[in-house]
Amino acid sequence: MTKYLSPLNEMVSTLPTDYWNDSCSIHELTYAIEHGAVGATTNPTIVVEVLKKEMPLWRDRIKQIISENPTWSENQITWQVIEEIALKGAELLYPVFEHEHGVKGRLSIQTNPANYRDPQAILEQAIHFNSLAANLQVKIPATKAGIAAIEDATYLGININATVSFSVSQAAAVAEAVESGLARREKAGHSIKDMSPVCTLMVGRLDDWMQILSQRDGIVANPEVIHWAGVAAMKKAYEVYQKNGYRTRLLAAAYRHQLHWSELMGGDIVQTIPYNWAVRFNASDIKVENRFQNPVSDDILDELLSKFPDFRRAYEPNGLDISEFDSFGPTVRTLRSFISSYHDLVGMIREFMLPNPDVLSN
Repeated sequence: MTKYLSPLNEMVSTLPTDYWNDSCSIHELTYAIEHGAVGATTNPTIVVEVLKKEMPLWRDRIKQIISENPTWSENQITWQVIEEIALKGAELLYPVFEHEHGVKGRLSIQTNPANYRDPQAILEQAIHFNSLAANLQVKIPATKAGIAAIEDATYLGININATVSFSVSQAAAVAEAVESGLARREKAGHSIKDMSPVCTLMVGRLDDWMQILSQRDGIVANPEVIHWAGVAAMKKAYEVYQKNGYRTRLLAAAYRHQLHWSELMGGDIVQTIPYNWAVRFNASDIKVENRFQNPVSDDILDELLSKFPDFRRAYEPNGLDISEFDSFGPTVRTLRSFISSYHDLVGMIREFMLPNPDVLSN
């Protein structure tokens, strides 16, 4: 009797596409690993959601951290909590890490999004994160400063995951920085056999930006066309990576609809899928097959390119100069979101450190 495979299990067992869980939630990551996930990722927004869902698992530990460190600021406590949540996820993935000889089984932990302009601050935190566990991957934004930090971090043997990235230009800049870092590392006589860098394209956030532009600028476009923006950028970036032989692997994230799964399966990439979407995909009747090789139709590309100048900037290999990375609309929106989520997280920790005296405790 043939054993039933869920669609995600079938994808990872029959195609070169890997599946990561878009969260470090213990419950969600456990489900993902059961369905073939070989990695996971986190950011400030995700950590806030994890604590909202799994606070009973963390409440006593947060109180203990506060008690054991009487001089620590709320920021220090917050980062300790972020690190421990990430380490719990990395622990769940460690058997995968061992089985895959260090190539897979990593959890990505994000550097402070507020440091997006400071390469040294990004690098220092990346070095610290890299010391915490063998199977942590460090998320660095694809900003101007982040690109510089990515090269130096790679040289130091840190596996990076470039984030806050939406364009082919950013993906190419990340890959070039990694290549430079790897070359420096090899020249210095250090091994690169355990290096598995990835570059995220936040495909759903590029779709979001097209939707915002259509409303803001009064652009009349076929709404179905907008759903292809991220898919098209991902396929173009993959083409550039294949042509140049980059050793970084592309990763699709920020899922908004099923095209972000179905149209990207089959590529030698990573799909970072949120738990709710993973459950829906596993319950679907969508056929698992290689659709990555199918080009986005000329009609869709023509409408996106002609009506959305920012899609052209995201899609064309030289559409953005590195000096424009930080001011690109999706970059600004995402950095603002991540920084805001970090402040929300600090606020949650503050409630433990300075509980509101105006509210009666049960």
